[in-house]
Amino acid sequence: MIGSTLARAARPVAARQQRRGIVNWMTNYPDKVMEIKKVQMKGGTCQGEYNPTWLKQEGDTLTLAFGAILVAWGTVSCSVGMYRLATGKGKKD
Repeated sequence: MIGSTLARAARPVAARQQRRGIVNWMTNYPDKVMEIKKVQMKGGTCQGEYNPTWLKQEGDTLTLAFGAILVAWGTVSCSVGMYRLATGKGKKD
């Protein structure tokens, strides 16, 4: 008797637990692993310098250019700072 009462009381709770609401988009997110893997495996995986894997997906060249610009800007800024330290120029009196 107690078992059947508890079973009836537990059914609505189990049904409510499956309504995810705010995280539903995460649990039903489409799986694109094989699609990305096909792009990465295109032309083989041992390409070395001629066809690197980190440049195979769309948008990779933009990311590379952004990173290269940041590195170049940092290098120039550092060089200018070292020059100013060595020669004493650019001081604030």
